[in-house]
Amino acid sequence: MIKRSIVIAAVCLMLGISNSTAQKFEGIAQTPQMGWNSWNKFACDINEELIRDIADAMVEKGIAAAGYEYINLDDCWHAPERDADGFIQCDPVRFPSGIKALADYVHERGLKLGIYSDAGTHTCGGRLGSLGHEYQDALQYARWGVDYLKYDWCSTDNINAKGAYTLMSNALRAAGRPILFSMCEWGTAKPWEWAQDIAHSWRTTGDIWCSFDQILDHGSWKAWSVMHILDMNADLRDYAGPGHWNDPDMLEVGNGLTQSEDRAHFTMWCMLSAPLILGNDIRNISDETLAIILNKRVIAIDQDELGVQGYRFLDEGDFEVWLKPLKGGDWAFCLLNRSTEPIEYTIDWERFNWTDESVSKLSTDFSNTRYNIENLWKEGKAAKEGTTKRSKEVVVPAHDVVLYRLSPITK
Repeated sequence: MIKRSIVIAAVCLMLGISNSTAQKFEGIAQTPQMGWNSWNKFACDINEELIRDIADAMVEKGIAAAGYEYINLDDCWHAPERDADGFIQCDPVRFPSGIKALADYVHERGLKLGIYSDAGTHTCGGRLGSLGHEYQDALQYARWGVDYLKYDWCSTDNINAKGAYTLMSNALRAAGRPILFSMCEWGTAKPWEWAQDIAHSWRTTGDIWCSFDQILDHGSWKAWSVMHILDMNADLRDYAGPGHWNDPDMLEVGNGLTQSEDRAHFTMWCMLSAPLILGNDIRNISDETLAIILNKRVIAIDQDELGVQGYRFLDEGDFEVWLKPLKGGDWAFCLLNRSTEPIEYTIDWERFNWTDESVSKLSTDFSNTRYNIENLWKEGKAAKEGTTKRSKEVVVPAHDVVLYRLSPITK
């Protein structure tokens, strides 16, 4: 019966036919997911010892306490063949104890384990994909105690994207274990327009690489910089919200950008209400990088319960101003300098009177509301920078940001 249902599912998928209603688990990712993924730093060079070390480092360095809860295996954990019944297996050399034992180790530390597969015949790293085995793979993940599935889009010729992702979404639901479903379709089929009931997040672009503003051209495909991906996501805010997020790809913080670029990268992902998935070697993380990813006041902008993606209010090429409504009447106010020189700017608050008609319906109302200003990248008394009663002079360093939290002054 299992094999027959798999054949039927595969035939429907190839024809572009999907189940009528997706059945993703509700109550997951009410704020954007936070965690760590192996790909950006380690690619296919992963094993169970590395993952155990990462789990230990997440706890020891305070990263777990800051809200990063998922440890996600990316590509290349797979065995070369399925078992005799068609169930996916892990590489016995790299993961000799098995995924179930690894999940137990992660869970014992108060964390969750994620895994990776692909909607096609093979993963992007050439391992076995889930095509034709969706329900078996979902059941195997549930049996192993997996909490998160990143589902890629390689080797998918002649496959309908909505059908493929609906099929796996329903397979995860049928397996019975609540699993966060992270679609990685690269934005080709505009998943933000149809995936809200299918997945908890969807990739909006191709892969990121460790550059602030340069494209890496591989010939047949391109890897995008932090700024290119920011631009691709700027107009997608209507589609994001609690339980369904635009995903601009994993963070490159700590992988070779400058400290200013790391800070800008992290800040803009928070302004986008993006999943915060670390991609560096946290076992050997610098104090400077740790200070960025552990800034709880900046993380709070990303994790705000209102769940509204930020809005690019002002775009002057190298200089931008972004606004993000927050729960309780607060606003995130971010100035981004994309240039290689510092920019001096005078904030005339009333210039930024704005009503978020399309999403939150909230208004900055600077003409009638006065706010306290808190600089989220400064500490202690230095973070308190007065009120919006008067215009404000600010210097934004090169490839950097100034990020304020504005809180209304109650009379």
